[in-house]
Amino acid sequence: MRVLGVDPGLTRCGLGVVDSGRGRRLTMVAVGVVRTPGDRDTGERLAYLQDQMDAWLDRFEPDAIALERVYAADHVPTVMTTAQASALALLAAARRGLPLVTHTPTEVKAAVTGSGRADKAQVTAMVTRILELEVAPKPADAADALALAICHHWRGGGDQRLALAAASERARLKAVGARAPGTAAAAPAAVRSPRPSGVVSR
Repeated sequence: MRVLGVDPGLTRCGLGVVDSGRGRRLTMVAVGVVRTPGDRDTGERLAYLQDQMDAWLDRFEPDAIALERVYAADHVPTVMTTAQASALALLAAARRGLPLVTHTPTEVKAAVTGSGRADKAQVTAMVTRILELEVAPKPADAADALALAICHHWRGGGDQRLALAAASERARLKAVGARAPGTAAAAPAAVRSPRPSGVVSR
């Protein structure tokens, strides 16, 4: 199974792709951070972020998306921009029929380090160790995205299989409907697919 972890943010959005192998062994496929300049209009920044997220989804074709859950108790301006970035991931998953699960920071820390109170340095160190990386992923947004994907692999197994089965069935029914006589297939919508930025692949 392949999971795209998304650490949402308007200024910096961390993206990390992790594959599962035999047993509990996990492998990093790619990691990066999409950055948008603070002096640009919010709409332009969101459009660029969506283009980059679509490019990652097109290139790496994940089976699921793991998204960090936003807390309203945090600093309000930060929550607003983080929620906007989160909405892009939710929309992308819905349009592609991909399962999306949110994980709290505490859940992610506990899954990766064994402690829900671990700091960013501890999370980065454990992500590096779990994925057997030669160099620690930087900045913290990149490590957090990989940590989200790891958490989803280890904690979302049962629910994930059900979600994938449901998604497969929806795709099958859609394909059957498209082949039915007397139905016209809709023209595919135009999708802008720029080259993903900030990608580091193994």
